[in-house]
Amino acid sequence: MTNKTATLSIPGSEGNQEIQLPIHEGTMGPDVVDVGKLTGHGAFTFDPGFTSTASCESKITFIDGEKGVLLHRGYPIEQLAEHSDYLETCYLLMHGELPNAGQKKAFVDMVTNHTMVHEQIRTFYNGFRRDAHPMAIMCGVVGALSAFYHDSTDISDPYHREVAAFRLIAKMPTLAAMSYKFSIGQPFMYPRNDLDYSANFLHMMFGNPCEPSVISPTLARAMDRIFLLHADHEQNASTSTVRLAGSSLANPFACIAAGIAALWGPSHGGANEAVVKMLDDIGDVSRIDEFVAKAKDKNDPFRLMGFGHRVYKNFDPRANVMKQAADEVLAELGIQDENLEIAKRLEEIALSDPYFIEKKLYPNVDFYSGIILKALGIPTSMFTVIFAVGRTVGWIAHWNEMIAESSRIGRPRQLYTGYSTRDFVPVGKR
Repeated sequence: MTNKTATLSIPGSEGNQEIQLPIHEGTMGPDVVDVGKLTGHGAFTFDPGFTSTASCESKITFIDGEKGVLLHRGYPIEQLAEHSDYLETCYLLMHGELPNAGQKKAFVDMVTNHTMVHEQIRTFYNGFRRDAHPMAIMCGVVGALSAFYHDSTDISDPYHREVAAFRLIAKMPTLAAMSYKFSIGQPFMYPRNDLDYSANFLHMMFGNPCEPSVISPTLARAMDRIFLLHADHEQNASTSTVRLAGSSLANPFACIAAGIAALWGPSHGGANEAVVKMLDDIGDVSRIDEFVAKAKDKNDPFRLMGFGHRVYKNFDPRANVMKQAADEVLAELGIQDENLEIAKRLEEIALSDPYFIEKKLYPNVDFYSGIILKALGIPTSMFTVIFAVGRTVGWIAHWNEMIAESSRIGRPRQLYTGYSTRDFVPVGKR
């Protein structure tokens, strides 16, 4: 915080009204003009989409889209992806510091011991149609957790908040895998405490009761990186939704369910699914030049999915890590697939074609994660569910931060452009 101020001049019937607005400085990033007192002067700001509005103060994640920077509690995402793992990153996001060896073991053990779900939740799934979208199931089941674990919904109790956080991080992969198994008519797989977080998820996704699961360390590591690289991304639509729901003092399970609903939107969590659909539409390597030409034609509405990013104007810092994971997975599996060949050719074009380079349309994290998930045999309907599993810790960290600060309930304003006052007309005279 500083003593700097901005002066806003508002025209009025009695001349201009000048208002002094405080300017706040963050650790990093642009200065922020505090407009919180404007309503006392008969005015407020208009910012559709809140793209120029800081809705909160946070110490969790910082993004500089112009420079391609993503920091979790100050640590670059590239360093975390190379040297850390998902659960250690979860600890960092939740507690603000990396754990020592003892703290990490205790954290991992706690998550591992919470991976099972209440047995009645198994029967809860039977209320859904077999062809229900897995995200629809996740919205319902996660929201229902407060009915099964009502002993951790007192948000004024720090212990309740901690238990709820562990339960959500631990049980989300179990619920996600159950959603998939339910949709294909296979039996649910119980979690295994001898496996790490990501290997256990693959076991619950693809294992069966007839034989022991054999999980490739390479594939488990790639899955772990997908979770880690999606763990948090500052004040995006779903995180803002969790914060807004939480500001009403709703329980954490309900708030995370709200975040899942927001993530389900194709403009938010469905980007990697859109990549695979695009590859299906192209269909053959011989048609790539045709689609690249369409992408370059400003009069053609077609856009190549998985290139460029709304936030990152240079490059997506997560993409290089995800590319490495994609290369490792494809090498491990030795898959010969037309869509993967199309994806690799598109990647070559994007990294060498002057048009893509000039417009900074680099392959982003969704491009590579879509390739990995497809190679692992995960259906596109599950892509956003996996995104939700990884993002759960970010939602929880932001929810915890907001609750700890005793934030006011969110109440955005509006610019009203409807009718002015009208008198009611009886139905017979209309």
